[in-house]
Amino acid sequence: MYKITKEFRFEASHQLTHLPPEHKCSRVHGHSYRVELVLESSELNQDGFVRDYNELSPFKTFIDEKLDHRHLNDVVDAATSAENLARFLYEFARGLWPEVAAVRVSETPKTWAEYRPDERPGIRP
Repeated sequence: MYKITKEFRFEASHQLTHLPPEHKCSRVHGHSYRVELVLESSELNQDGFVRDYNELSPFKTFIDEKLDHRHLNDVVDAATSAENLARFLYEFARGLWPEVAAVRVSETPKTWAEYRPDERPGIRP
């Protein structure tokens, strides 16, 4: 299996409104997000790539236009946790490239959340 990744960055605010008022994440706050797009394939294309990195520019455009310097609660139709954001971005990217295997989102230098559909029998994505 071949795997490639590409990292993207953006700045945004959000608020986890479902948390108790005393939880710091219930207040409006922001992050310097890092997003890692993961693509996998058992075969390489005619150019010897899983996917040419240049072909991933629509993902950067989506992030720049829809997420960068925005309030994520106005964009994402779910709680704006890193986990839900990873799934939101996975669903967008998977619609463009069948090789997309996962999306990872980091809100801080020490944390990552990943969305990767579970393909085990009996487990629903």
